[in-house]
Amino acid sequence: MLFSQTSRFGGIAPALLFSVLLCSCGGIDSCQRLDAQERGNHDASLNDYLAAGEFGPARQMIDGVQGNQRDRWLEQLAAAQARAGMRGASYQSAGSIYDDNARTQAFDSLSQRPIGGMPSRGGAALADFDSLMELITSTISPDSWDEVGGPGAIEPFPTGVLVDASGLMRRLALEPGSTTETLGVLRDSSASKAGKHANVRRSSALRKVSLTRLERQLQRLHAEGKRPTAVMQNLAGLRRVKYIFLYPETRDIVLAGPAGDWSIDHEGCAIVPDSGAPVLQLDDFVVVLRNAFSKESVFGCAITPRQENLATVKSYLSESAKTPLKPHQRDAWLKGLRDRLGKQDVSVFGIDPRTHAGRVLVEADYRMKLVGMGLEEGTKGVTSYLDSVKVPEGGSPPPMDVLRWWFTLNYDAVRTTKSGDAFELRGPGVKVLSENEMLTERGERVHTSSSSLLNSEFAHSFTEHFGDLATKYPIYAELRNVFDLALVAAIVRSQDLHGQLDSHFLHYLDAERYRPRFGTAPKQVETVMNHRVINRKHIIVGVSGGVSYDAKQLVRSANLKRDEYGLLSGNRDQGMPKLPASVWWWD
Repeated sequence: MLFSQTSRFGGIAPALLFSVLLCSCGGIDSCQRLDAQERGNHDASLNDYLAAGEFGPARQMIDGVQGNQRDRWLEQLAAAQARAGMRGASYQSAGSIYDDNARTQAFDSLSQRPIGGMPSRGGAALADFDSLMELITSTISPDSWDEVGGPGAIEPFPTGVLVDASGLMRRLALEPGSTTETLGVLRDSSASKAGKHANVRRSSALRKVSLTRLERQLQRLHAEGKRPTAVMQNLAGLRRVKYIFLYPETRDIVLAGPAGDWSIDHEGCAIVPDSGAPVLQLDDFVVVLRNAFSKESVFGCAITPRQENLATVKSYLSESAKTPLKPHQRDAWLKGLRDRLGKQDVSVFGIDPRTHAGRVLVEADYRMKLVGMGLEEGTKGVTSYLDSVKVPEGGSPPPMDVLRWWFTLNYDAVRTTKSGDAFELRGPGVKVLSENEMLTERGERVHTSSSSLLNSEFAHSFTEHFGDLATKYPIYAELRNVFDLALVAAIVRSQDLHGQLDSHFLHYLDAERYRPRFGTAPKQVETVMNHRVINRKHIIVGVSGGVSYDAKQLVRSANLKRDEYGLLSGNRDQGMPKLPASVWWWD
């Protein structure tokens, strides 16, 4: 009898420019005095604007500076806007702060501060404006609102409904002669936002998603007490990760790949309408990112028969082998075997089993087992292990041992530019490996570090036809998505991409700030068994499975392959347009 099981594997602004010119013709001391005086003048001007509620010119003034001063002024602007009751504008200002810590502190402060007398996380009695808001968003530029990835925002306001189409409330007539200029700014801003960046549902051969920009928008929603939007959860419809681009000048880490529309299936999964293939999930990225930043940075799952049950099965098989098994005894014999094997334990390590990623590992493992045992149909070129067994007349089936199959990474290489600012993921993503193990009388499994021909043939055929299998059974494509995102996370960590941007991923990595959706963690499953009668007397039964992820070797700098033809650099160099702060994806 043959058993198989799983095992663990593992501009500078004019005033500032004037200051610089004075410094070039005066001494250092006078330069320092003038700089200090100029900064004081700027602080006074900003405070005057904020006190008068002139937030438009205040923002224009802030945008003319850089560094810590810019972040400090943005924090002041956000607080002033909050006091004035401009919820959306205050969060927009806070989200423009570059420094991770300063931005997080600003959002924390806003989340605890009443907005214009109205608590930011609810708690005030407001009129029900839902119908009006729905009417506006469904009839006026439907593709331009933040719920579908656009820049526009609409929300309840203490005296009505606030529609913020540009992310910043401005007074248009500031001073005589300035109206035309301000309107021009608004026009250009609106045109760029309502143009090619607005339709997240259209197909794109190469959509870009900025992880850093997205995090800022997530921080804003968290401060408002809101969950990520559907566009965010589905990473703007990304279907695979093909490239990772780094833009230090704008502090962006960008994922790029094919993308398009999605719908929700009967199981609540986001899929491509035509093919049923899954789209990448934000929750999955956060889960594997946290794993990448953990001490072990490996994860996987196992579906394992209990040792005591295996020992009982071993004894049962030895006893029943003493007398020939008659045809009418077969069903009873199989029931006895199944009863002795009992349920199998499910373990998920490295990530939370309640998360979507954790459940994907287990289901993919289980379904692979069904294909391998012939209980679920494969695809052309994939033959179940049992169907591949051939026993000559008078011969014996393969010796009794433990079959082990497991999913692991399958990337040809990670290519990168010489400067390390672009990476390309190549390969199908997933493969199956195999091994034969010995089963002792006590039900212990002993590694042999080898695989029989039949065992390795199934693993090879599953790997070779993985694309077809993933099309037929989307759970395998979901596993590949998890591996893609995990490899992205490993590259970010190993190459210190976040550190190069002085970013700490404070929101992504904090379990109290970003909370992935949880489901029920699988703990045990019924034993999967199948059998064949060969030459009227041989019965074969099988159990198998496992998933293992460990990208340490793949992402080591010495193992990254250099792009010698400049194609990767070319893709990167055309990938970062000038975008409004609220835009985190584009085509």
